[in-house]
Amino acid sequence: MNDIVRDTLIAKIAQLPDERVAEIMTFVDFVRAQEEHRALVRDCLRASEPAFAKVWDNEEDDIYNDL
Repeated sequence: MNDIVRDTLIAKIAQLPDERVAEIMTFVDFVRAQEEHRALVRDCLRASEPAFAKVWDNEEDDIYNDL
């Protein structure tokens, strides 16, 4: 995110009542948690690829590659 967009967002948030800022904080925490979860899932998938490659990469199962 560039500085102009960030500064514009901060300025808009600063104009809101405290209750609304609290809602935004909750939403931001939710979005960050989603991103952390997605990163964890991605990392787990990458870590498991070598182990599953031995099972998946064989001529006998090549027919399933086109599904």
